Amino acid sequence: MSLSLFLARRIYRGDDAGRRVSRPAVLIAMTGIAIGLAVMIITVSVIVGFKSEVREKIIGFGSHIQVTNLEQARSYETFPVVADDSLLAILSDYPEVSHVQRYSTKMGMVKTAEAFQGMLLKGIGPEYDLSFFRNHLLEGEFPQFSDSASSNRVVISKSLADKLKLKLGDKIDTYYIQDDIRARRLKIVGIYQTNLAEYDNLFMLTDLCLVNRLNKWESDQASGIELSLRDYNRLEEMTYEIGDDLNGVIDRFGQEYCVRNIEQLNPSIFAWLGILDVNIWVILVLMIGVAGFTMISGLLIIIIERTSMIGVLKSLGANNDTIRRLFLWFAVFLIGKGMLWGNAIGLAFYFVQRHFGLFKLDPETYYMDTVPVSFNIWLFLLLNVGTLLASVLMLLGPSYLITRIHPANSMRYE
Repeated sequence: MSLSLFLARRIYRGDDAGRRVSRPAVLIAMTGIAIGLAVMIITVSVIVGFKSEVREKIIGFGSHIQVTNLEQARSYETFPVVADDSLLAILSDYPEVSHVQRYSTKMGMVKTAEAFQGMLLKGIGPEYDLSFFRNHLLEGEFPQFSDSASSNRVVISKSLADKLKLKLGDKIDTYYIQDDIRARRLKIVGIYQTNLAEYDNLFMLTDLCLVNRLNKWESDQASGIELSLRDYNRLEEMTYEIGDDLNGVIDRFGQEYCVRNIEQLNPSIFAWLGILDVNIWVILVLMIGVAGFTMISGLLIIIIERTSMIGVLKSLGANNDTIRRLFLWFAVFLIGKGMLWGNAIGLAFYFVQRHFGLFKLDPETYYMDTVPVSFNIWLFLLLNVGTLLASVLMLLGPSYLITRIHPANSMRYE
């Protein structure tokens, strides 16, 4: 063990430190570290949780990647592509693709005796993964939707139900305009709520067969195919890989395929989520700055109060570097204790919010009713290591005050 570390541990643990080191300075320094680290842990946990929650909800409505008609990428209208078993099998063979499902859409309007509302009727087949919607189901059930028969059953959002004053079991009249006006009466068998207003106010789910009939499409046609990936980090890579493989492929009706991912389909939302990363960096810099400056103040006070000890050590032959390392080790012990409290506060907030959801949000504004939190062990370790390194590096400059202290001048501090 080095002399600097040995002396730092004796000073930190000894009763002499309790009498001579300014308790307020030490407490303020440790409190600054604790509050700064706790705020950073909470901030990262909440923002990462918020981004993840919003992203998962968007993916729940459209999966990771969509294969559609090339014309649909240039227009707001829906154009069909052939989505037969052979194409589904080819897409399923990609190692990174975990699930493949068809969907068809039709713009329309719901009309009741008192109000009307535009909507997007989404038809899904028996292979559709309904786990996302079942997790957000409030009433009723999600039936096994069919691609060969129409049950005239529909699942709507709570937002639409509230606006149109509808309830479970009601029959609603829907209207669709193409070459002529077509009407369908559908029965509400389920009500869901994701709190993602842009989608809740729009989507109604029904049989794939019904939507294809409304669009006057063949049974093997659809608006598109949705692909779920095993690893979100490979989203862009898989988009271009599948896109290259389908480039120039034409279905039996002469239509070309287009491959786009969820970020390309929703650029404004993901750009907004990306801006949140800037908020994280701003808060991290501010908190590390606050923690570092409180440690600088504490270290300067400790050095001044230990002037006589510094003079004695120099008179005994200790050089400036040895004494500087002594005080830096002493500061590391204080930083470590403050970090323990900061971690305890930050993790306590995470577990309480995760399991009890004490802090609420307005779902109409924030897309969720409680503050979301997420824990990532690597980000947690990075915050701790970064805080320790940044705090110690900020103390290197002030520690040079020791070089200005001479043994003869230090006698007046006796």
